[in-house]
Amino acid sequence: QVQLVESGGGLVQAGGSLRLSCAASGSIVRINNMGWYRQVPGKQRELVAEIASAGMTNYADSVKGRFTISRDYAQNTVCLQMSSLKPEDTAVYYCNADLVGIGAVRYLGVWGQGTLVTVSS
Repeated sequence: QVQLVESGGGLVQAGGSLRLSCAASGSIVRINNMGWYRQVPGKQRELVAEIASAGMTNYADSVKGRFTISRDYAQNTVCLQMSSLKPEDTAVYYCNADLVGIGAVRYLGVWGQGTLVTVSS
C-alpha cells in the first residue's frame, strides 16, 4: 500500500508565492514520474508540472517561468514552488505519482487527497 500526502496550500495574494509539498509513503521501491495537477469546479483536472525519475521536467504553458517542480529522491518527496501567483491559479492541487512497490508491484497514477490554493486579487 502506498499513499501521497500533500501540504502547503493556503490563501495568498496575487503576486505572492507558495510552496507545495507531497510525500510518498508505504512499501516503495522506486518512484518513476511525479507531478502536480490542479482542478477547479466544473473543469477537468489539468497537468501543472511533472518530473521524471531522471529529472526531466515538463510544465503547462500557463505556469512556465513562474512555477518550479523539484524532487528529493532520498525523502520520496516532490515540491512545487509557485511564484507570481495569479487569481487564475486558484484550484485544488493534486500530487500524482507512478511507483513501484515491494515485489515489483506497480502503482500507476496514485493521487494525493489534494490541497487548496486560493489566490486573491
